[in-house]
Amino acid sequence: MPDEPKRVKAKVCLVGEHGVGKTSLIRRYVLDEFDDRYIVTLGAKVSKREMTFAFGPLGEVHMDMTVWDIMGSKGFRELLREAYFHGAQGILAACDLTRYETLTDLDDWIEAVFRTVKPVPIVFTVNKVDLRDRAAFGEPQVREATNAFGATYFYTSAKTGENVESAFRALGTAIAQRALTP
Repeated sequence: MPDEPKRVKAKVCLVGEHGVGKTSLIRRYVLDEFDDRYIVTLGAKVSKREMTFAFGPLGEVHMDMTVWDIMGSKGFRELLREAYFHGAQGILAACDLTRYETLTDLDDWIEAVFRTVKPVPIVFTVNKVDLRDRAAFGEPQVREATNAFGATYFYTSAKTGENVESAFRALGTAIAQRALTP
């Protein structure tokens, strides 16, 4: 008789500056919807989605992923850092392809998480790839930023849905693999 699938609850923090598309990424991932009206996230918003991963002989993992979306303000980040980042098992770090500083600022966001929890898996999303013709940086800068944390990255578009599912699944896979490791 096959083993029961392992159940994992995972808290993921979505970090990045204001206007990079964090809320839109979550909306695309959880509801498969996009709204181009900019709505400021006040405080934090929590969304949830279930995922399943198959790991061959290690079995299947069912994950309840809760994604925490935080207001993109530096002051807010420090004010509620403990409450927001406590218990995080993964980070989705989002930047805007048309604003270079949003990529470089991710170092501070990730370090803020690491001051609260031990290093956890990270996936970078270089969002707004649908605006590629207005790109403010390229592959070398993305590789430099992600290599500093041993992270993977995806060029995403919350508007078109490009690579959004892949980015969340990559992070979920890394978290699930950790959960399977004794």
